[in-house]
Formats: sequence, structure tokens, C-alpha cells
Amino acid sequence: MYDNAFNQIERDLRAEEGVANELDYVEQTSWVLFLKYLHDLENERRDRAELDGEDYTPIITGEFCWDKWAAPKKNGEIDHNAALIGDDLIKFVDGELFPYLAKFRQSATGPQTLQYKIGEIFTELRSKFRSGYILRDVLETIDGLSFGTQAQRHELSQLYESRIRRMGNAGRNGGEYYTPRPLIRAMIEVVQPKVGETIYDGAVGSAGFLCEAYDYLRRKELSGTDYETLQTKTFYGQEKKGLAYIIGIMNMILHGIEAPNLIHSNTLNENAMDIQEKDRHNVILANPPFGGGERREVQQNFPIRTGETAYLFLQHFIRKLKAGGRGAVVIKNTFLSNTDNASVALRKELLEACKLHTVLDCPQGTFQGAGVKTVVLFFEKGEATRQTWFYQLDPGRSMGKTNPLNDDDLKEFVELQRTFADSPKSWMVKRGDLDATTFDLSAKNPYSPEREALRSPEDIIADMLARDAETADILENIRRLL
Repeated sequence: MYDNAFNQIERDLRAEEGVANELDYVEQTSWVLFLKYLHDLENERRDRAELDGEDYTPIITGEFCWDKWAAPKKNGEIDHNAALIGDDLIKFVDGELFPYLAKFRQSATGPQTLQYKIGEIFTELRSKFRSGYILRDVLETIDGLSFGTQAQRHELSQLYESRIRRMGNAGRNGGEYYTPRPLIRAMIEVVQPKVGETIYDGAVGSAGFLCEAYDYLRRKELSGTDYETLQTKTFYGQEKKGLAYIIGIMNMILHGIEAPNLIHSNTLNENAMDIQEKDRHNVILANPPFGGGERREVQQNFPIRTGETAYLFLQHFIRKLKAGGRGAVVIKNTFLSNTDNASVALRKELLEACKLHTVLDCPQGTFQGAGVKTVVLFFEKGEATRQTWFYQLDPGRSMGKTNPLNDDDLKEFVELQRTFADSPKSWMVKRGDLDATTFDLSAKNPYSPEREALRSPEDIIADMLARDAETADILENIRRLL
């Protein structure tokens, strides 16, 4: 049922001039879905209050309620005489609805409230609908979706995830928002978060790490107290970009987290040396952006100054972990071997401040649309590294859109990692065997056959000339015998 609805929305959006690509599709679907979710949540809260004999004060009131402007009903059906359509609908959404919702940012009691998040979302986003007739069709399709049960939310979350994945595969900057879920699940299996611990992602994107961690921790046998802990005191994240912020919030809501603890801010603007114990977390799961060329004022917030965004994030994550906390962070594989001052200094800090116990070497093509190879660093804070276990992931096929990473590809890694077992794909490196100057951590599998070194062009030319001379001598000797 929901699959048909999403397909219908997509067909409608293809005819909308203001929606040009997969990123626009997810963005515009998200804000409409969010308002329908709020409507269902408010109805649920109102029903609970009535059962408890209490009054309920709604967040959204008057003409801005979903059942007033988006889906007015008569006898259970859309009342097309009362429903806004065409230019009237576009004018209401752009000129009245969005400004009304944006004001919640100023009137909310704090940044962790649902009201504040409503205000942030509708301050950042703009409706890209130009046709009020297409928007009317989308509104009526989404009105048919329900967030009432866990099963319904689960189905919606799977469909939403599929759209995020397609957005990532579409290229441009869509890949920033999507980390392959099988890789995330393997990272969580290694880190093994527990109920009562806090989990943080400072580059939250579409919130894939937090959503998968929630699915990992949410079990049927959870007590009411544990469930409340998961809802309100477990998952924390920060995101710089407006589109990613709303996608992350919507994704967490669809997975069952009613008021996500996400903050819309640039994580790297926080001075790493000012992080206090109250700001720290038990678990960090992240895939920070790389490249970026951060400005000098941003670099001033870190002891190791560099324009490489991922290196700044890694410093942030080390300081954000509590003593004994665990981290799993995706980073470019060149971090292991680069010889520039920042790379060497950061490797040294990681090895001295944390126990880097595992490095997962990912194959080319793990991330769709990214031309770089990556590794995953697994570490625990508070104890220096003595040895590191490496695993070279080799699915036995070329990775791509039609052959993406799957859970079976990572099954052996997860099993062997529990005991740090040696295998044709895994090996242990002792800290004492590292170069004491560069701390080079290159993933060089000792069990792989050594490839013959490629010869230089000079050697090849010299060899050709030597063979030509030898041939000339042979021919000259033959001529003398004639």
C-alpha cells in the first residue's frame, strides 16, 4: 500500500517544474511527510490526554492544522469544496504556512523541543512546488499514510531509506547523505552499544548510524523505562546542512524516535579544547565528510590544524568520547599513510590517546559515486594502542550500483573481529613494529602474494636498447659466417 503511494508521489513530482532531481524529491517529500506525522502525533497526544482526563494544548493551531488546509474532510472524504488548490494553495504554503511554522524557532522554550525543530526545519527549507494542482495530489496521497503503529512506521522508514539511497546513488552531493547500511550494521555489531549509553554522530547526514543503532537496541523485552531512555536520552547528532538536517529528523521519526536530539549547527565551529565531561558520549558512530578545505578560523578550534575536514572531525570525536568510550569512524584510507605533518600528528594522537584495536579496509566502490577508498577505524579511549587488527574486505566482485555491499559480505569480518583471528584476509600489527617517525599504518596484507614491482620507463628503454645491441651482434656474427 505505502509503496504504491510513494510511487504515485514520485510520478507527481516528475511533472513538477520546481523539483529537478532526487535531492529535491526527498526534500519536498520530507516536509509534507513531516507535517502529516505531526498531525497524527498531535491526535495521538490528544487522545492520551482525554483518557487521562487532562487538557491538551496543540502545537499547531487554527487554519494551519493539517485537516484545515491540507486535507479538510467531509464524511471521511476530502472536501474538495473546502480544500485549497492551484495558485491559492501555493500562496498559502509560501506566504502563510512556512512563515507561521518558522516562528516556532523563536517561541520554543529550548532547542531540544519539538517546537524548536519545527521552526528550524521551516526556516531552512522552502517549498519548491510551483503547481498547486500537483501539490494537491501529493497532499491527498500522503494524507492516506498513517504513522499510527510501529509496523506502519517501519514500512514507511524502509521506503524513505530507499529514496535516500537512490539520492546518494544519483551523484552530485547526494552521496554525502548515505552510508551503506550493511557497513553501518557491521560497525554497530563491533561497537555493541548498550541501553543507557549515549550514542553520538557529529556529521549526522541522513541519521543512518543513529537509526540503525536504535533498531539494534530496540528489543521487544525492553522495559518502559528503557524505551523512554532510547527515546529521549540515547541518540545525539549535529548536522550543518539544512537538507540533511530535515532528512535526518524525518528518518529518525519514521524509525520510531518521536523528538530526535539533533542540532542544526556546524560541529567544527566548536572549540575542541572546550569540550567538557558533560558534553561527552559513550559511543561515536560516524562517516564525516572529507575534503572541504576548512577556513582558518575553523582550523583554530583544533590542536592539529589542517584544511582536511575529516581530520578535524576525528580530533573532535576523540575529545567527544568519554574515558572507556568506543568509536567507529569511516575515513579515507590515505589517512593511514600520508606523510604530511597533520596526518602524522593525528595518527600519533590516535595511537596514544586511544586503543586503535581494529581497522577495516574497504574495497573500491563501497560508497557509490565516491572515487576514493576508505577504511573504518575502531577505537577505545583512555588506553594507548599496543596492537591493531586489520581486515581486508574482499567481496570477490566489483562493487557498483548493481552489486552493492550486503550483510553477507561483512559476516566474516564481524565473526573474526570478536577474537582478532588471523586469516588470509586479517592480520595483527604491533605498535612496536610501526615506524616511530611516521606512525605509518598502511593496510599491507602479509598473506597476499607480493606483486612484482613495476619497472620505470628508463629501465624499460635501457633493456630494449640492450636487446637491440645484442640482436645486432648476433646478426653481424651470422653475416661473417656466410
